[in-house]
Amino acid sequence: MSFPSWEGTFMRCFSEIDEKLAKNIDTDGFHGGSTSVSVIKQGDQVIIGNVGDSRAVLCRRAPDNHLIPVQLTVDLAPDIPREALRIFAVEEDPTVNRVWMPERDCPGLAMARAFTNFCLKYYGVASVPDVS
Repeated sequence: MSFPSWEGTFMRCFSEIDEKLAKNIDTDGFHGGSTSVSVIKQGDQVIIGNVGDSRAVLCRRAPDNHLIPVQLTVDLAPDIPREALRIFAVEEDPTVNRVWMPERDCPGLAMARAFTNFCLKYYGVASVPDVS
């Protein structure tokens, strides 16, 4: 499969997961949630779908045989410029590196993307994966 095909597959799957979770919503899913990182290896290609602050790390073997960790993803926090722009489009003043409900001190989510967290979906939290 090509990268655009994998990207579309990740988008559909992550959306379907969030929709299924919404049908079985409870207090934990309304106020809480989960991050996810999914990795597919196809030949020499690695395709990653990331939601939240889970990380994909690859280990490479150095010439002297020790392992070298290579971070493949970044934490999708509200202070990353592209995430801040997306959240700012929904929230008037995202000055703190968290997504807040208006006029409340909770839940103050420190990531911009997650499954569930339905109380913050309207304020910019999304389950749309960053695919790379």
